Amino acid sequence: MYFTFIKTFALEEIIIIKIGGNIIDDEQALSKFLHDFSAINKQKILIHGGGKSATDLSKQLNIETKQIDGRRITDEKTLDVVTMVYAGLVNKKIIAKLQAHHCNALGLTGADANFIEAHKRNHATIDFGFVGDIDKVNPEIIFDLLHKNITPVIAPLTHNKHGNLLNTNADTIASSVAVELSKTKKVTFFYCFEKNGLLNNLHDDYSIIEHVNTTEIEQLKEKQIITNGMIPKIDNIANALNNGVEKVILCNAHNVLSIVNENAKFGTTFTLK
Repeated sequence: MYFTFIKTFALEEIIIIKIGGNIIDDEQALSKFLHDFSAINKQKILIHGGGKSATDLSKQLNIETKQIDGRRITDEKTLDVVTMVYAGLVNKKIIAKLQAHHCNALGLTGADANFIEAHKRNHATIDFGFVGDIDKVNPEIIFDLLHKNITPVIAPLTHNKHGNLLNTNADTIASSVAVELSKTKKVTFFYCFEKNGLLNNLHDDYSIIEHVNTTEIEQLKEKQIITNGMIPKIDNIANALNNGVEKVILCNAHNVLSIVNENAKFGTTFTLK
């Protein structure tokens, strides 16, 4: 009977949701999303970015914010700011709101329980500072929490096993966690943001491309349908699909509950083929 239980638990579906910064910055949209997230009737994990809060706090502290191609340069002072904001302010506000909706949640960074190991980014021409690229995801803490009916809420920080925290892209963390968990679980992976999905026309919220397979991604980039900040997000989606995740759904945060609980069709579904 013990081995039957382990096998059944291993096959349960896990819903992994990455919530975008624009939702984090919108108090009303975030509250609505967290209400819906709490009502998801499957095992679930939430991964969040920091929104504009880190930039706002840096301004208040007279710390210059430097970015290259949309990526934040993280010196020691900036690392302190993003740690305070991502692992502290943003994460704990989310946890408190989830508890209010009777969703028992626990906040984590990559340093907690050695969850995500990373190394400082090595770039030929740019010093990104304390920015981390992921080496390894250790999922034991996630499985333990889910088994105890506790929802992990993951902030975008990792560590290098030498005492340093590292600022790490939340989309990349989400993709890496989805890949690791998909080795032993059925994973459905969501990128939730303020748009209705991948759009044919950025000015038409209803021009949704309902399905994309990985072979079509480069063509969509050439057509300028996938551009700018959407490129790294779609690249992370492709990475997840190429490494074992069955499907990824890019959708409006308002629709995720209907998709999961009611099997409704919203957003763009990405698959390998």
